[in-house]
Amino acid sequence: MFKQYIGWKFVLVSMAVVIIVATIWFVSSLSRRIQEEETKKVATWVEANRELLQAPADANLNLAVEIVTTNTTIPLIQTNAAGDIIDSRNLDSTKIARDPGYLQDQLDNFKKKHPPFIMEIDARHNIYNYIYYGDSLILKQVRYYPYVQLLVVMLFIGVTLFALSSTNRATQNLVWVGLAKETAHQLGTPLSSMEAWLEILKDNPDNAAMVAELGKDVDRLKLITDRFSKIGSVPNLEEKNVVEQISHMVTYIRKRAPQRIQISVHTQETDIPAMISPPLFDWVVENLLKNALDAMEGKGTIDIYIANHPAEVTVDVTDTGKGIPKPYYEKVFKPGFSTKKRGWGLGLSLAKRIIEEYHKGRLYVRSSEVGKGTTFRIVLRK
Repeated sequence: MFKQYIGWKFVLVSMAVVIIVATIWFVSSLSRRIQEEETKKVATWVEANRELLQAPADANLNLAVEIVTTNTTIPLIQTNAAGDIIDSRNLDSTKIARDPGYLQDQLDNFKKKHPPFIMEIDARHNIYNYIYYGDSLILKQVRYYPYVQLLVVMLFIGVTLFALSSTNRATQNLVWVGLAKETAHQLGTPLSSMEAWLEILKDNPDNAAMVAELGKDVDRLKLITDRFSKIGSVPNLEEKNVVEQISHMVTYIRKRAPQRIQISVHTQETDIPAMISPPLFDWVVENLLKNALDAMEGKGTIDIYIANHPAEVTVDVTDTGKGIPKPYYEKVFKPGFSTKKRGWGLGLSLAKRIIEEYHKGRLYVRSSEVGKGTTFRIVLRK
């Protein structure tokens, strides 16, 4: 599913790039043609004006008049040789009346865009006017169209990727929840049988030691079953002493860790309260400790630092293991990602979900150095 999702992202981005490049090329070509046509129209308009000014009284000027009057789209400003504005067309009359500097600003803008046409008024006295012109509204719209389309395409891709991502996460969540609840259900039957066998074994005093150890394993399996059954449900958060909660889990892991691994808890306070779901929080701590044990391969130290802050409680789990390369800081929390030969890569993904979705906190890689170790940080809001 993840590879399929990446494939769809690539297809969408590729389609967007092709559409944008093709549109920019087409619109650029179209705007150049429109610009050429408008330049020809302005040249024709200038010639028609010159004919109106210089034609004899009995000349037929119908065509020239029509050419002059039909230009209602291209903005024009006419100046004399000294640069004084003497006429303008197709500009905002409201702005002209309200802002004395509007025409001059438009003239400066036209000068930057196009060279002027020179209109002969009186050749004998060397009188000429200059016609400056800008772009029509249609040409401006055509030029800005690719940027509007780019924005629309980016918005479409963003919405589509968000929808795909949400669907992908929802599907994954359903899979993990279904897997967890089915595991809890399947464990229920053998657990009931094991408890019944324990009761039978208790009848023989010689089995006392064995019954005690089996009882611990049964209790452990019941705890695991309870954890799995809570996945997908909103847990009840209780105010618990985080130091005590973590210490119990450290005691449990310490008995099962290799002898050359030391696990220590560091805190300046013995009672640090926080709102947690004890079974699920224990699962997160256990998962981080087991990952640390796997990373150290039989020897090293694990240090847990618990700090009490005004608005939050932080728990740092530091090991002296293999470390995590920086590009993998986020990937280690992705479902299915694992650096171990065995395992499904679900532990850290579920741990992050438990802390961030159920406890409204944070779980992330605070620091890591390859060959020296890693620090995971849990942040719990008070």
